[in-house]
Amino acid sequence: MQIARFHNRIAAALSDIDAQGLTKPERVIQSRQGPVIEVGGRQVLNFCANNYLGLGGDDRVVAAANAATEKRGAGTASVRFICGTLDIHKDLERAIADYLGFEDSILFAAAFDANGGLFEPLFEAEDAIVSDSLNHASIIDGVRLCKAKRYRFANSDMADLETQLKQARADGARDIVIATDGAFSMDGYIARLDEIRVLAGQYGALIMVDDCHATGFLGPQGRGSYAHHGVKVDFVTGTFGKALGGAMGGFICATSEVVQLLKQRARPYLFSNALAPGVCGASLEAIRIAQGSEGDALRARLTANAARFRGAMTEAGFDLLPGQHPIVPVMLGDAKLAQTMAARMLELGVYVIGFSFPVVPRGAARIRTQMSAAHTFDHIDQAVAAFTMAGRELGVIV
Repeated sequence: MQIARFHNRIAAALSDIDAQGLTKPERVIQSRQGPVIEVGGRQVLNFCANNYLGLGGDDRVVAAANAATEKRGAGTASVRFICGTLDIHKDLERAIADYLGFEDSILFAAAFDANGGLFEPLFEAEDAIVSDSLNHASIIDGVRLCKAKRYRFANSDMADLETQLKQARADGARDIVIATDGAFSMDGYIARLDEIRVLAGQYGALIMVDDCHATGFLGPQGRGSYAHHGVKVDFVTGTFGKALGGAMGGFICATSEVVQLLKQRARPYLFSNALAPGVCGASLEAIRIAQGSEGDALRARLTANAARFRGAMTEAGFDLLPGQHPIVPVMLGDAKLAQTMAARMLELGVYVIGFSFPVVPRGAARIRTQMSAAHTFDHIDQAVAAFTMAGRELGVIV
């Protein structure tokens, strides 16, 4: 009876999620990642991938992954401190640290693990973490694992940040770290790191930035949100699963001493298998492309695509969150409406996803579109035309 009660409770929870329009469907992709993908046997435009530079399906990236797998196998079958560090792991750690301008780096199986493994080894009960209220779930979970005292400031609110820094100092914090996304993935907002840098200096605080939605395409050479603002930060976490190849894997860049301590104590590093050689090979090739002149051309195309889409969607009457980031949220409010519109868009040949609670706040459902350097202007125009048709049919625009 108790086991049946448990399963009945799970079924009721799923039914409630569905009734609220919050069920998140998983659509099966039958092709390589790119601006056009195959879904359900149809070719559709893809406007919901984090494939910012268009490298997820790039032949050179795929070839590098295949070559690394051919030479080193599918994986090490172990964690690195036991018998799992390969030469390509060291190559990738050196490459990402050099690219982003840090002394050293440490690799993780996922960027979620990087954020989950950063705080607990470095900060103790005597310390304080001051975190942006819209930070990614992985930062929130990483902070929860740490014994440091927690403070939270309203998203990008510098007055509130200063209030929390003052409170942390008044409470006797030994070391303080300000934690923020470099670019907030649900809204496309870029963190005000120039102003955060000033406050950090005034209150003797460190700065941690999650640049998963910035590395590769924001700032000079695509070095990220801090480079975009021309400031230095103390810790950068990021991913190889978005602009830098689109596979998976995360990293932390910091000083050599910090990295060495993390390699001794970060639990997601110590107890997770080493990153697959194929992922390392793909990521190394993506970094090579991103930091060169070709990367500059891709970034320019990405910026132009985002500007064209924003302009046309605004002219059509859609409610967009403002910004310059290639994440362009189309605000709808109602969760069921977001799901219905996403389904209609797929019928019209455009693959997008409706976002609703708990991914975004209740009442703030949206379709989060994401531009890629691989999109052409014709792709952009087709997507806007489909949005306009679906929007009129559903009463979103007139």
